[in-house]
Amino acid sequence: MESGVHEKKKIYYAVFFPLIICFFVILVFVFERAMGIDFSRGGVFPGEPKTIINIFSMPFIHADVTHLLNNIVSFFVLSTTLYYFYSEIANKIVVLSVIISGLLLWVIGRDNWHIGLSGVIYSLTFFLFFSGIIRKHVPLIAIALIVVFLYGNNVWHLFPWQKFDPVSWEGHLAGAVSGTLLAFAYRKQGPQKPVKVWEEDDDNDNELSDMAEEDETENDELQQFN
Repeated sequence: MESGVHEKKKIYYAVFFPLIICFFVILVFVFERAMGIDFSRGGVFPGEPKTIINIFSMPFIHADVTHLLNNIVSFFVLSTTLYYFYSEIANKIVVLSVIISGLLLWVIGRDNWHIGLSGVIYSLTFFLFFSGIIRKHVPLIAIALIVVFLYGNNVWHLFPWQKFDPVSWEGHLAGAVSGTLLAFAYRKQGPQKPVKVWEEDDDNDNELSDMAEEDETENDELQQFN
C-alpha cells in the first residue's frame, strides 16, 4: 500500500514541474498573439552583449503554432522522464541546460534572432541518453534506448542542411553539447547502479564458517590431549 502511494507521489512530482513550464510557454505564446506583439526580440542574438540575458526568455518564445506544439510535446515527454528517473538532480539539469545551451548559442550562432525550447530539448535528449549509458544501470539504459528510438533523428538537425537554413541548428548543437557535458558532470549524482552487497556477505559468511571449523578442530584436539 505504501509503495503504491509513494509511486503516485513520484509520478505527480515528475509531471508537476514540466506542466508548469509548458503552461507558461503556452501562456506567453497566447499573450503574444492576442496582443499582436512580436516577442522575437526576447530571443538571443549571438555576439550582442545586451541579449545574453535573453537566454532565460528565449525558451518561452516560439515562431508559430507548429513550432510551439513540436517543442511542447518533446519537452514534456523528456522533462517528465528526467524528473521521474533523476528527481534528485532534475532541477539542476533543467536550469543548467537553459544556461549552458544559451551561452553556447550566443557564442556560435549566426547573426539572427534565435528563439524556442529546442536547445533545452536537445540538452535533455543527450543527457538522458549518455546518463543511461554511463551509469550502466539496466532501467536507465532502457530509458536511453527509448530516447534514441523517439528522438534519434534529432541528430540530423545538429548541422545545417541548406545554405540559409531557417532552423537554428546552432541551438540544437549547443543543446547537444550541454546535455553531454551535464551527463558526465553529474554521473555520480542521482540514481546509480545497485552495489551487489550479497557477494560481500557471502565472503563474510565463508570466513565465519572457516573460523568456526577451526575452533571445532582446536576443541577436538584439546579433548584428545586431555
